[in-house]
Amino acid sequence: MPTIRFRVKGTRNPSPVYLQYRDGRNNIWLKTGKTIDPSEWSHKTHKPLIFRRKELNSLNSKLEHLAKDIKDASNQTDPKEVDKTWLQKRIAIFNNDIVDENSSSDSLIDAVDYMLRTANLRHNSKGTLGLSKSRTNSYKNLRRLLLEYQGRRKFRVKDVDIKFGQDFLDWMLHKRKYAESYARKKIDDLKTVCADAEINGQSVSPQLKKIKGGKPRTKNIIYLSPLELKKIEKTTLESEALQNVRKWLLLGCNLGQRGQDLLNITENNFVTRHNLEVIELEQQKTGKQVTIPVLPVTKEILHEGLPYKISLQKFNNYLKLLCKEAGINEEVPGLKIEMIDKKGKIIPKEKNGKRREKGEKRKIKGVFPKWQLISSHVCRRSFATNIYGKLPTPLIMQITAHSTEKMLLSYIGKSSMDFAQVIADFYAKEAKKGVVDLN
Repeated sequence: MPTIRFRVKGTRNPSPVYLQYRDGRNNIWLKTGKTIDPSEWSHKTHKPLIFRRKELNSLNSKLEHLAKDIKDASNQTDPKEVDKTWLQKRIAIFNNDIVDENSSSDSLIDAVDYMLRTANLRHNSKGTLGLSKSRTNSYKNLRRLLLEYQGRRKFRVKDVDIKFGQDFLDWMLHKRKYAESYARKKIDDLKTVCADAEINGQSVSPQLKKIKGGKPRTKNIIYLSPLELKKIEKTTLESEALQNVRKWLLLGCNLGQRGQDLLNITENNFVTRHNLEVIELEQQKTGKQVTIPVLPVTKEILHEGLPYKISLQKFNNYLKLLCKEAGINEEVPGLKIEMIDKKGKIIPKEKNGKRREKGEKRKIKGVFPKWQLISSHVCRRSFATNIYGKLPTPLIMQITAHSTEKMLLSYIGKSSMDFAQVIADFYAKEAKKGVVDLN
């Protein structure tokens, strides 16, 4: 975090107010564009003597806002880019000497910066203003990757064409060893940034819309079958923490909500509407209101009350231990998070569980014991998979709050053989009713 102070030099009236920016690499002095009578400046507090005049209070407020703007911008900028020129530009933008930073630059990095600076003014999926923290972090990660990818080159918005997209994707997949889903998401973020820059007057490649991003189809969906859930339920556990996590897991697999929404449920979410006991909640990610009936299986899980609160990170960690304890160890294909070194090789753990060196987290494809692949999302996937074909799809979507059936189906872990069995069972039931003739 940089240190920013304001100073006044000399005794001439008016004298310029200087900004001093200090961090581990810089000690920069620049004029702020503001002036003051030196007799109305405190060299002790580095602020105007605001009790003297109303105008001094206004000047102090502007300087505080300038300092905050520069600190916020520096936190979103590679430290190597912060220099005198960068700081002059920030001050010029603040003083409206540059009305819109993006309008004076066709730089791709500047386009990402503009997205980040205006994140609080952008519409989100909930219909309100302000990008979520995860979306903002996604653009910050894109910026970091683009800076690393371009090196000494300075890519422009209009440079982003099909070849650029392919080369950038190839670099992320094979040089940086990112999972395909993450790399393709960054391509989507890149296209969004360029489309936004076009709205603000920048030229873009006519090939921009043809660049391929999107989600890869998940082939190996990790979920817990009814038999596995029953096995977990019957496992003898001595650890109170694992008993608590088991309760959250069983509840989650019956409610079909995302991890954080599940863990935020309290007694206040349980209400009675028209003599029906339900759980009402608002999904954090989408802002959608969800109403779930409290079924007998849910009441059985909660017969001793709700499990105690736990963080999402601990929930994920304990889930793996719980499933390991329950013997959920079938070897299955999937993606497992590992630490890799600069050469893309996995850094092995020592006997004490720690690694001999630091690295970066990556999802590694392979075949692993199933318990190693379990995370909070298993609740939502297990619910959707286990109930699909038993409950009408529109009713399942009311609980999961998926917008389309296509989105719901991306959560279903059943194979084509499973679906064939569902269809066969359906026709068998209808035949017993005399509705269809199977001969």
